[in-house]
Amino acid sequence: MLTILGRPQRVCGGVTRRQVLQAGGAGLFGMSLSKVWAAEAQQAASPQRTEAPKAKSVIFLFLFGGPSQLETFDLKPDAPSKIRGPFNPIASKTPGLLICEHLPRLAAVSDKLCVVRTMTHPYNDHSTAGHYIQTGHPWHVPIGGGFNATEKDWPAMGSVVEYVDQHAASGAARDIPSYVYLPNRLGHMETYSTKLDRPGQYAGWLGRGYDALATDIRKRDDKDNPYFRDCTDEELDYRIKGLAADEGLSLDRLNRRRSLLDQFDDHRRRLDRDAFATPYQRFQERALSLVTSEKTRQALDVRQEPAAIRDRYGRHLFGQSVLLARRLVEAGARFVTVGWDAVDGYSWDSHVHSDDVQKYLLPGLDSALGALVTDLDDRGLLDETLVVCVGEMGRTPAATPKWGRGHWSTLFPAVLAGGGIRGGIVYGRSDRDAALPQSHPTSPEELAATIFHAMGIDPGMRVPDAQGRPTPLLDTGAPVYDLFG
Repeated sequence: MLTILGRPQRVCGGVTRRQVLQAGGAGLFGMSLSKVWAAEAQQAASPQRTEAPKAKSVIFLFLFGGPSQLETFDLKPDAPSKIRGPFNPIASKTPGLLICEHLPRLAAVSDKLCVVRTMTHPYNDHSTAGHYIQTGHPWHVPIGGGFNATEKDWPAMGSVVEYVDQHAASGAARDIPSYVYLPNRLGHMETYSTKLDRPGQYAGWLGRGYDALATDIRKRDDKDNPYFRDCTDEELDYRIKGLAADEGLSLDRLNRRRSLLDQFDDHRRRLDRDAFATPYQRFQERALSLVTSEKTRQALDVRQEPAAIRDRYGRHLFGQSVLLARRLVEAGARFVTVGWDAVDGYSWDSHVHSDDVQKYLLPGLDSALGALVTDLDDRGLLDETLVVCVGEMGRTPAATPKWGRGHWSTLFPAVLAGGGIRGGIVYGRSDRDAALPQSHPTSPEELAATIFHAMGIDPGMRVPDAQGRPTPLLDTGAPVYDLFG
């Protein structure tokens, strides 16, 4: 028996044409019929970019929770004491850029960085803002109306890259996914009564076939020793989500699952051999080959890296995940997101500015991002790899007596490097309190358009929505061309 739409259907005695169409329309293999037809038409109609893109891949470091602009890349030493914060600025290699004293490695490589000081949007909510930053679109759920991803969400930028690659001529031959999410699905490590599944990281209405391949790190039980402190190799077990041993999904089960798909295909081929059948074979083969690919498994084994390199990135979950992102793009992945999730309060959502900001958060970012930029440059990969580091919001200029800061989405920084981006520059200027942009306000749409442009993807390209209607990737926002060399 083969189950379609949750109901058992006959395989050996007569799968009807209606059942095949139902399976296709339901997106059994992550792709509806309308999307197949629309995608094929789109591939033929899309204009081709004339110049070669610089960025072959993107490493997207998502500092979920919202780092404070005043404690990272927009220090205001002359502001009143209640604004300027507890940390001192240090000089960098970039004229006019003062960096927090707890980010010395980034100060030393700032000549390779572009700091956008003036990211801005109106949504002071983690889920809404997180969706906005990762997709270039505000979330359709009103603030307070939910926290979890839905099928109506806009596709993540990584899912768009996955879509483009799957529809390229060489899409069927890839033995490593284009879109990978590390170290967990965003929200899966947060401390709530029920696990959160934050929006913005998935393919949404584009279809589940374009979701990221996500790894699955088990959460520590020790709340006093979260993952952003030192980790052991046993804890850094980057299992593929859905392939963990305790979930019971073995290679033997994968082979049996394939056998069921083969049975379905045999009966489908006995029908009218419609043109829609061909794309399903490609997506089935891709799903099975990626999760069993030796290349993928090798890339996920961070223990193969020399100890000195691992130390440089930092022996904490974020540092080792950033190192893993470098391994994945070397192996051929195209868009790797590393999320700094909210774990037991030790996150960038620093309403209480505890010692963790000074002892763990800033040093963890400094080691990981500083090592990544240097490592990519040493390997000759920085020019073709776009690094983006950003939170979904900033923090309030006025602090609490304990130096906590609330949500503040109207001004926050982003750091870019490589992939054709000019190094050693600052883009945008904030007011005296780091509260509002004074020049070059930059929206999430513009950031997304800049990333797409760097990768050679037209931000105006149309993809089929859930009803098969051609929909532009971005409604508004143009690439920030001033960032490119």
